[in-house]
Amino acid sequence: MQQMTIGVIGGSGLYEIEGLTEIAEVRLETPFGSPSDAYMTGMLDGVKMIFLPRHGRGHRLLPSEVPYRANIYGMKTLGVQRIISVSAVGSMKEEIVPGHIVVPDQFFDRTQGRRASTFFGQGVTGHVQFADPVCADLSHVLVDAGRQSGATVHQGGTYLCIEGPNFSTRAESTIYRSWGVDVIGMTNIPEARLAREAEICYATVALATDYDCWHDSHEDVTVEAVLAIIKQNVAMARDIIKRAVRSLAAVPSCTCGQALQFAIMTDHKLIPEQTRKDLEPIIGKYLD
Repeated sequence: MQQMTIGVIGGSGLYEIEGLTEIAEVRLETPFGSPSDAYMTGMLDGVKMIFLPRHGRGHRLLPSEVPYRANIYGMKTLGVQRIISVSAVGSMKEEIVPGHIVVPDQFFDRTQGRRASTFFGQGVTGHVQFADPVCADLSHVLVDAGRQSGATVHQGGTYLCIEGPNFSTRAESTIYRSWGVDVIGMTNIPEARLAREAEICYATVALATDYDCWHDSHEDVTVEAVLAIIKQNVAMARDIIKRAVRSLAAVPSCTCGQALQFAIMTDHKLIPEQTRKDLEPIIGKYLD
């Protein structure tokens, strides 16, 4: 039986995982450039973990500067089968109070097309099913772990991903709310799309830090307010990850690992050799 390897991509405030043993630092170069930082590998309760700070240590990268393709490609080459994304978000609904946690099951992309969002191209075309963009099995484990940790967890909901780095205008926030979205953030797209293409299970622990700027009786979102809530939530996120890791080893494989089975449209004989080589970790098993 293949050993379970779990990846964690840490957002604002989460730059390391506590409790890891056998820690090592791995630096990679990929066909899509350098990842955000070195990967930290280690063991947590007998499960292999790979951790990457999304914005780099010291929070050096804007949301639009994060090398999403390199980050996910690196996770794939290191054998990661499931990715837990930890992200700070704004709440777009009254009942999602700052300090609560949301495990979204849908995404809405408002990143303005500035981010490379696919591994395909350069002579190979693929169309991956993305109607249900997160792994339901992984999401259920995270919800259960969150509730066991004592957090108020909202199961499901839509994560609206904007370009950033600025927060929304009041008009934008009001319109976004009219669409029925639950939270707003800047990083989970194209991260989730790329994880699906890489056939890695993906789910998000979204840490609600504020009410954006739509709420009449709350202050508009500020970095200071976000950081204050993040400080509280990061400790909770670490506990959720530890609890989830204990459960995931017993969860059977889902269909995420076959996402590309019927997705590649290009005649295999026509795929350029360099593209074939670059994408070997992702599409290689379908080209043999």
